[in-house]
Amino acid sequence: MTSMAMNPSDQERSERLRFAALAAHQLRSPVTTVDSILRTLLGGFAGPLTDRQRDLLTKADARCNQALESVRRLLAIGGGLERLGGGAEAADVVDAARRAVQRWEAEASRQEITLLASLDVDAAYVAAPADALAEVLDALLSNAIKYTLAHGQIRVVVAPDPSGKTVRVSVADSGVGVAEEDRDKVFEPFTRAPSAKASSRPGAGLGLAFVKAVVEASGGLAAVRKADWGGAEFVLDFPLAEKPQQIEKGEESVRNRLRVVIVGGVAAGPKVASKVIRLRPDADVTVVERGKLLSYAGCGLPYYVSGVVKEQKELMCTPIGVVRDPVFFRNVKNFRAMNQTEALQVDRGAKRVRVRDVINGDDAWLEYDKLVLTTGAVPVVPPIPGVELDNVFTLHGVHDAEGIRTALAEPKARDAVIVGGGLIGVEATEALAEHGCRVTIVEMLPQILSILDWEMARLVERHLESHGVRVLTSTKVTAFEGEGRVRRVATEAGSFPVDLAILAIGVRPNVRLAREAGLEVGETGGIKVNEHMQTSDPDIYAAGDCVQMHNLLTGAPCYVPLGSTANKQGRVAAVNLCGGEERFPGVVGSTVCKVFDYCVARTGLTEKAARELGYDVVTALAPAPDKAHFMPAAKVLFLKLVVDAKTRRLLGAQATGPGDGSKRIDVAAMAITAGMTVDQLANADLSYAPPYSPAMDNIITAANVARNKLDGQMVGVTPMEVKRMLDDGRDMLLLDVRSPGEYEQVRLPGSTLIPLGALRGRLHELPRDKEIVTFCKISLRGYEAALILKAAGFQDVRVLDGGIAMWPYETVE
Repeated sequence: MTSMAMNPSDQERSERLRFAALAAHQLRSPVTTVDSILRTLLGGFAGPLTDRQRDLLTKADARCNQALESVRRLLAIGGGLERLGGGAEAADVVDAARRAVQRWEAEASRQEITLLASLDVDAAYVAAPADALAEVLDALLSNAIKYTLAHGQIRVVVAPDPSGKTVRVSVADSGVGVAEEDRDKVFEPFTRAPSAKASSRPGAGLGLAFVKAVVEASGGLAAVRKADWGGAEFVLDFPLAEKPQQIEKGEESVRNRLRVVIVGGVAAGPKVASKVIRLRPDADVTVVERGKLLSYAGCGLPYYVSGVVKEQKELMCTPIGVVRDPVFFRNVKNFRAMNQTEALQVDRGAKRVRVRDVINGDDAWLEYDKLVLTTGAVPVVPPIPGVELDNVFTLHGVHDAEGIRTALAEPKARDAVIVGGGLIGVEATEALAEHGCRVTIVEMLPQILSILDWEMARLVERHLESHGVRVLTSTKVTAFEGEGRVRRVATEAGSFPVDLAILAIGVRPNVRLAREAGLEVGETGGIKVNEHMQTSDPDIYAAGDCVQMHNLLTGAPCYVPLGSTANKQGRVAAVNLCGGEERFPGVVGSTVCKVFDYCVARTGLTEKAARELGYDVVTALAPAPDKAHFMPAAKVLFLKLVVDAKTRRLLGAQATGPGDGSKRIDVAAMAITAGMTVDQLANADLSYAPPYSPAMDNIITAANVARNKLDGQMVGVTPMEVKRMLDDGRDMLLLDVRSPGEYEQVRLPGSTLIPLGALRGRLHELPRDKEIVTFCKISLRGYEAALILKAAGFQDVRVLDGGIAMWPYETVE
């Protein structure tokens, strides 16, 4: 019987490899952590770097990557193929070679080397994992490029043996070659040929040992000989294996780890990555983010500018204060986050993404099984002359916020202009005012906050003006003026001095990568996705501010970029790409923001939008305290409901004022989503306690106002209609039924005072041939007055919606 005992040299080699593998296993975690820390420093998380510091850290990062490569190969050599991806499952070596050539063609071109491929068979399966084959070919091509001079050549060939039992893979180059006497040694661990050493190229002598380990584990042979071009030709002969059985449609491959690449690392991207890892802990997930900051709260930027949020890192921290940087994501979430890395190209045919390190300019290809685009949005920057001047900012990212904070840091009062009166503009207003700025909002539309109807937006506008903010609506900025730095802003209403300007015109979806990849883009400009968040390519998903969604009420496409929506969509995309079945139904446009001490919120359709869509609309304006009126913390809240008169279904709700509007808008959003009528809403079982709400919650009161109108128990008239009557000189009576004290403090021009308690005794003073509009502070007493007049035989009586509290025009004080 033949002895199986090893000779001393074999025994010694085995022990050495076993020790090396053990050491590599212990080194893997600290080296990975060091690499993440280096990337964090290079990303600027710990502060700005000098050019010298950046250069040294870049070199250290490169060496660290080499160490990680050595660790991975030591583990493979010492521990067997199981560490590379799961035993001896068959994989297509032709496909592996094709993908390897695609990965390395850019690097070869940069080195002015011609990379050729001759793949003479459609497929050839060998007993090695696909990721192990990829590592083998990467090792051979990396060496070939490393040791081949400019204008040289490299050729990859895959050809079956005529016997039909083996397949040969060869990688030949015109480089330094391997001398005949060294050809048996180069496959030994930690061994480099003299020609390789003489080339001054770095190396640990592990790549070819790794190649041999993989080939021999598959039952094949590895050798090296002189290439036709004078360099080295590495020849790998693999026994052919049976093609794996087809896997049922819809099931993920059990042969390989699921490779997920996510482009975008702010909101939806990290959500996708975290959920994928929870569902598939063995998945290989990579997040690519062009910026240096990951998973930060972009909606918190105005509060960072104002100083409410003291430090930048607070926007990137978990609730317990841990910064979400690459180290955090690797150690806690178990996925790789590549910040300051730009995605340049999606190759859908080869299922790979070309990325570039923005620090050192290196390109690489990332292969994927599933790709997720979470590329977000970009700010709209109009072609206004002078827009490129210093101190003209957008507010889209921490870089912009830092620039604004720097501009505000100079010790003098500043004049600031905000171009655009949308959500970003009004939120930025408070931030600037907190720094003592004299702020002007310039909006080309007739109103700010187009998410609201005019009269609601006007209440916010008046509130801004009460805080010293100048609001110019129906006004267009024509130029920014200054030498190097903005000094004046020219508008259609004149020009004025300015120290800084913020462009808050809005954002548009960032779809460059998707469009260039041939993915379908919708009519709103966002990536078109289905309810599973799949794009027109079923292996590519998209989520967040880059996608088009649809309105739950109308079914029409819409674009509503919000961090909350991005996170929900990210979760749906993650579940589905892992083989689940989850849907994102759409949105109703729920939005809230803070304007000084006012809450501004909206959900569903505005009155204007509902009328344009052909609805027969009834509205209800309902101002009231947001808590029991006797509670010291009670504050007024102005609510508006939009209702379909035919179905009595709630279509939309708006809120503003110092009271708690978010709670009521959230209730309305659920009611709209559920298709509830105002009758159902009016009887909703909402929680009650005096510190939190009135006994009849604000939204229930508003629903009852709408019901009274629908049932003919109340005839309302809007503030805009009353203003038109007054301007037209209409013969009418504005009947104020408040107390004399209230009337003295503030009143509507041309109004007549008869307190509600005295009304029944003074009916004879009122003309029966005129239209009478009754009102009080919130029109509750106005409604009661109208009922009294109706009972007394007055025919033409209406109630002013919202009372004087929601009158958006000038008053007499």
